[in-house]
Amino acid sequence: MNHRFLQIHTLTPYTAALLNRDDAGLAKRLPYGGVMRTRISSQCLKRHWRIADDPHALHTIDGAEAARRSRELVTKQVIAPLRGNFADDVVEVLESEFQMAVYGDKGTTKSGRQTLLFGVPEIEWLTREAERLATESNGSAATAKAGVVAWRKDFRANIKAMRDQTALPAGIEGALFGRMVTSDSDANITAPVHVAHAFTVHAEEAEDDYFTAVDDLAGDEPGADTIQETELTSGLFYGYVVVDIPGLLDNVSGDAGLAGDVLHNLIYLIAEVSPGAKLGSTAPYGRASMVLLEAGNRQPRSLASAFATPSAPVAADAAAAVAGHLKLLDEAYATEEERRLMSVVNVEMPRAARGSLADLAQWARSLPA
Repeated sequence: MNHRFLQIHTLTPYTAALLNRDDAGLAKRLPYGGVMRTRISSQCLKRHWRIADDPHALHTIDGAEAARRSRELVTKQVIAPLRGNFADDVVEVLESEFQMAVYGDKGTTKSGRQTLLFGVPEIEWLTREAERLATESNGSAATAKAGVVAWRKDFRANIKAMRDQTALPAGIEGALFGRMVTSDSDANITAPVHVAHAFTVHAEEAEDDYFTAVDDLAGDEPGADTIQETELTSGLFYGYVVVDIPGLLDNVSGDAGLAGDVLHNLIYLIAEVSPGAKLGSTAPYGRASMVLLEAGNRQPRSLASAFATPSAPVAADAAAAVAGHLKLLDEAYATEEERRLMSVVNVEMPRAARGSLADLAQWARSLPA
């Protein structure tokens, strides 16, 4: 049976950590159910899954192209290889036009550019085009100017043709999490992976941590050399991710094997890779106590309402709350999703076949086939 959506629900504990900070350096928060919760933003979660140095990292997948996110893609990836090999005035002419082609008319200054995600195939194509135009200039800045101005007129059509002929022009990152380019709507990619902000199933648990640093060379001087405070939180977080499987297939040029490998690794990353700052002082490493997968064709729905009334910060209680809420939804809507469950606590989930994380990842891999 072909399924359109894969829903991934997790419960993950963290203790004495500062996983995701706001502009004041405090834990991010979310009011829900009449109490304040600690949260982890979707941007934070996705970044850690994207950059994970892990046996199941996205970059370990055969055929997964890399990508780069920067305001200086042209400066450092496209133009830098030309410097020293071509006349400086030729390079300067090309850089200005390439910046505007990629970032828009305000792209000639770093502050005027947005941070863009470009795949390695796109960057390599741009690099080849820059080298070709530099070579054809024969050292003349005027010739380079005429050539690159003409090139810019057809830039969008030509790069679109290249993208249409390339499996992952924006890399695996763009294929999963999408891309928006305000200067070129044809470059936009719809994200098939939708990530909610994770939040604690209970009211926030936080404290101010008072800490000191002692000067080892201060001799007999008493007291600490540095006195500071930081916030620490503890919590059991509910996480929710949805994958639009046909959308993922579209973004990987219909390669069901590649889409399956992506889903397989994504299950591991969501369950095992921890977000978090202050690694040296908090070791914020946790793994999901529960992973519930659902595959079906009806519109997805979060199970966050299971925690509208705050749960105890205990995995068994939170998992029971999920099971109870899911039973009510099944009775009301009869959506008949297929389910797989991995849990380190004893819980019966409605119509969910139980297995290890490896079993769940393997089942997810089979869904695009």
